[in-house]
Amino acid sequence: MLMSVEKTTHFGYKTVATEEKQAMVADVFHSVAAKYDLMNDLMSFGVHRLWKRVTIDMSGVRPGNRVLDLAGGTGDLTRQFSKIVGPTGKVILADINSSMLNVGRDRLTDQGYVGNIEYVQANAEALPFEDNSFDVITIAFGLRNVTDKDAALRSMTRCLKPGGRLLVLEFSKPTNPLMSKAYDLYSFTALPFMGKLVANDSESYKYLAESIRMHPDQETLKGMMEEAGLTRCTYHNMTSGVVALHRGIKP
Repeated sequence: MLMSVEKTTHFGYKTVATEEKQAMVADVFHSVAAKYDLMNDLMSFGVHRLWKRVTIDMSGVRPGNRVLDLAGGTGDLTRQFSKIVGPTGKVILADINSSMLNVGRDRLTDQGYVGNIEYVQANAEALPFEDNSFDVITIAFGLRNVTDKDAALRSMTRCLKPGGRLLVLEFSKPTNPLMSKAYDLYSFTALPFMGKLVANDSESYKYLAESIRMHPDQETLKGMMEEAGLTRCTYHNMTSGVVALHRGIKP
């Protein structure tokens, strides 16, 4: 008699059943959604805005383009893309987490961004869009929370038009040993403390710090993008590799 082997994956440093991870990640983001932007500013000292600016500049988005901002959360990238694509373009803000999506929708609507933005709750591993739908897809600080990253990258590639671009902005492996040590100390002491102080949730920020360490490094992620069918894959380190912006093109 064959014994069935339960598939497992990582949730931070913990090993959990693969089928359980999605719900566990969802709980984290339901918890942090309301204070997400404030915590981003505190945790990165505001530098996350610069990282996102570089992402927008390197995306090559033009008026009239169709853009998917995946794991778009509270809408930082969507806001800027909406301005660029204009009335003839379309930006879809997609997130698997309803709390994050609601915060993003309410914020952008309150700021007057209506008309060329749609909101879709979607799982990156099985995107509900037709093949060859988008000129640009971005996923900023979301890929590390996806259970099956290879499936997500294949799904994103499928949805890109030929010549379309995928940009993955994510925490990565620092290139400087001193920065790496300082970053570890900061991540595992300051982040949970700030999470407790500001969001009354230290455990979620402990998970976020651990999930960064479990994410593939620069070269590994580049290889995964190539395996998913993208070409001319490159990455650009920022803040000594604390963050990397990967870019690939659908042939």
